Amino acid sequence: MRLLSLILAISIPAAAATVGQVDFPVTATKPETRACFNRAVAMLHSFWFEEAREQFESCAASEPGFQMAWWGVAMTYNHSLWNRVWPADARKALSKIDSAASLTPREGQFIDAVKVLFGEGSKKQREIAYSKAMGKISTAYPDDLEAASFYSLSLIPINKRMQAGAIALDVYGKQPEHPGAAHYIIHAFDDPEHAILALPAAKRYAKIAPEAHHALHMPSHIFLQLGMWPETISSNEQSWAASVAWQTRKNLNLSLRDYHSQFWLAYAYLQMGRPQDAWKVWEAKRQDIIDSKGDGAVYRYWAALGSMLVVSTNSWSRAEEVFTDPVTIRRASGDSHAHVPDQESRALEGFTRGWAAALAGQDIAPWLDKIEQARLMSVQSGSTVRAALLEGQQWIVKAVAARKAGKLEEALAMLEKAALLEEKENPSGPPEIIKPSHELAGEILLEMGKKSEARVWFERSLERQPKRLASLEGLARTGVLLENR
Repeated sequence: MRLLSLILAISIPAAAATVGQVDFPVTATKPETRACFNRAVAMLHSFWFEEAREQFESCAASEPGFQMAWWGVAMTYNHSLWNRVWPADARKALSKIDSAASLTPREGQFIDAVKVLFGEGSKKQREIAYSKAMGKISTAYPDDLEAASFYSLSLIPINKRMQAGAIALDVYGKQPEHPGAAHYIIHAFDDPEHAILALPAAKRYAKIAPEAHHALHMPSHIFLQLGMWPETISSNEQSWAASVAWQTRKNLNLSLRDYHSQFWLAYAYLQMGRPQDAWKVWEAKRQDIIDSKGDGAVYRYWAALGSMLVVSTNSWSRAEEVFTDPVTIRRASGDSHAHVPDQESRALEGFTRGWAAALAGQDIAPWLDKIEQARLMSVQSGSTVRAALLEGQQWIVKAVAARKAGKLEEALAMLEKAALLEEKENPSGPPEIIKPSHELAGEILLEMGKKSEARVWFERSLERQPKRLASLEGLARTGVLLENR
């Protein structure tokens, strides 16, 4: 059966592939090898890295001496937008390119560029150098949609998103079925101000590459920025289901399920006033952790999901429960699967349980310290925006304590500080601070009877998180009509 699947995979022509249409000219003698390579590149464009790697390796096996297959394998180890890169694995793949004689000048340039990406220097230095190399290739071959697409992608992690978007839009205009073009348009314009530019691509991307679960999720980046909650839910329900079906069908590790889309799904349920469905997502996540017997990778979004649900639904009695490890394995047992929460998870626990403690009139200092430890680590690593967001969380917890003590003006002053810190980050996806400071300030001002001032804060919140339910409800309480919001 595996042999039959392999034969089918490498014999599907690019035009018929349900991962999109790609035409990447390579020096392969067999038509089936070229078709295999195009399909693998299409998977790569949708960040379906595991399947792309398997496909590239199939290409190499189908035609010994086909060098570009190893370029493809190396590229699957670059998840730069997720800040995850494996240089050693990439170099190992590139070491299998044993001759440049069989390569065209264009192929040689692609390989040289990826060697730069996995060469010497810091990650940032390598990404800048790689982008410059891809820019030169794209200039040398102006009709090459693959060079343009990979150049567009290379610009996003070095914060040249508008340039990346312009290039991806050009590719999309020439080839509307290109998965990379639609994908990179979405990433380039993933903010409230520019999201509308990506809406056509977002509506189309899932139809271009319905096999790839990430392609089913990505449209929700734009839907969320525009407050299109039913579409956001549908996108992530489909993505989650597809990832589970793929993982189950191939008997893969549970960690390959798309927990990213699962988290976004819960957030969208909350915005549609469906908290019970959001908690069902948490229960499913909990069961996966139990079934994985504590595999650390399956814990991704565990703390973020619990924090979001407790704070968003005022379920303070569950603040401890959502941070309790569902698996009884502990580090002291010596089991290799023991889960040790990272600093980010501890910070989320500090924020959530600190809020709960403040509401109960308890000491918040231990919980603030958890956030502080993560903040210091962010400062040491040079993550200034992350450090600012963590400091903002501390001010919010302090503001909740001040509010509980009846010191409303003092709470507002703290939230002013939190808002300035929070605004250092461009909003993308569900808010990094689960309860935005702008929204909380608006609620306190309503409590004080200051509707006009509250309106300003809710408006600021909605500029960053369009059509967010709690901010809309707050704005409605100020007397603003919400017909076009």
